[in-house]
Amino acid sequence: MRLLLVEDDIHLANGLRESLRHEGCSADVVFNGYDGLTAIQSGDFDIVILDLGLPDIDGLSVLKKAKQINKALPVLILTARDGIESKVQGLDLGADDYLAKPFEPAELFARLRVASRRVNQAQSSLLQCGEVTMDTSAHSVTLNDGLLSLPRKEYMLLKALLENQGRVQSKQQLENKLYQWGEEVGSNTIEVHIHHLRKKFPSDFIKTLRGIGYVVGKR
Repeated sequence: MRLLLVEDDIHLANGLRESLRHEGCSADVVFNGYDGLTAIQSGDFDIVILDLGLPDIDGLSVLKKAKQINKALPVLILTARDGIESKVQGLDLGADDYLAKPFEPAELFARLRVASRRVNQAQSSLLQCGEVTMDTSAHSVTLNDGLLSLPRKEYMLLKALLENQGRVQSKQQLENKLYQWGEEVGSNTIEVHIHHLRKKFPSDFIKTLRGIGYVVGKR
């Protein structure tokens, strides 16, 4: 698990980084909010640990901007602020959990494990390619965050393509996934479904390799 720790207390940050390393985690550390946002923009992190009391920009502002960059990125906030207002604000802005300072490292590790399990469970039901996301648990498809309504066969065809991103699927392979054995299938059925799907997505989303099959994503 790769983490980003945004914490201006150098002693605490370095101690946590070493403790996380012993837990089998890789942690990048930055000491202010703007560096944190730059890292989130350019990095590939599983979880962000974010201190709210940063020297350059308020941690809640960092949280809001981080969620705009990647709304699915889990964020655990650290706060030494009294009362529950900042904690509630953080959760309302999309934080997944919070931990009040001072805290025991063991509690932080436990919360990170919970967040990691939550992410893995969510990812197992999400198929994404560019701006297209399919949630197989909710049977929903979105394009640029807009919900699409797909007939059952088109949904199944899209699912087969998304599950095999970068790998060409032949007409026969797609037929086998859409239809039961012995079910009558028209000679151009797959082509018709592809034609209808293409009307709902960017023109280059589903690529045709003539005489071979269809593919989404990079090859």
